[in-house]
Amino acid sequence: MYPARRSGPRLGLRELAAEDVDAVLAVYSSPEATEHLSIDPPTREQVAQVVSQSIASATVTPRTEYQLAVVERNTDKLIGSGRLATDPHQQRGATMGFALHPDAWGVGYGLETVRLLLGLGFEDLGLHRIWGARSPLNEASAKTMAAAGMVEEGTIREHIFKAGRWRDSVVHAMLDGEWAEASPRT
Repeated sequence: MYPARRSGPRLGLRELAAEDVDAVLAVYSSPEATEHLSIDPPTREQVAQVVSQSIASATVTPRTEYQLAVVERNTDKLIGSGRLATDPHQQRGATMGFALHPDAWGVGYGLETVRLLLGLGFEDLGLHRIWGARSPLNEASAKTMAAAGMVEEGTIREHIFKAGRWRDSVVHAMLDGEWAEASPRT
């Protein structure tokens, strides 16, 4: 599906563009924003490469990755990014993740972003299962995924190697039937 677009009450998802590099860098260069992610703050060159690869992979058939800009609808300001990637080892399954600039925290944008990604996956792509993993210390993410209706399924032990040590990840997932029952409106 290209271009991927999804809108909620306050936010939208759209394809990344070359001119988004600095705004994406502003999100991922924040140690606060990357504290619980699997990556350290990247360089501008690394972000430019990710954006370039995302643009190139957006038109590949079949499309397996949706790395999208999270924007405020009223201003079109990029405040984060969201990712949905199909899993080649799981029929009609995908992983999801997102990061928002710390200035956008605490106002429900995380929940709206998760719902937009789930809607894209279940309604637009016809997926059966979508899962995401979080740091065990990321309580805000745990609350956000639970509020979106995702079920905590368990822990992947020593899943991420960051800052010289292994870290567990806690898995949350949702099935298409659960999405249909919840009927969220975003």
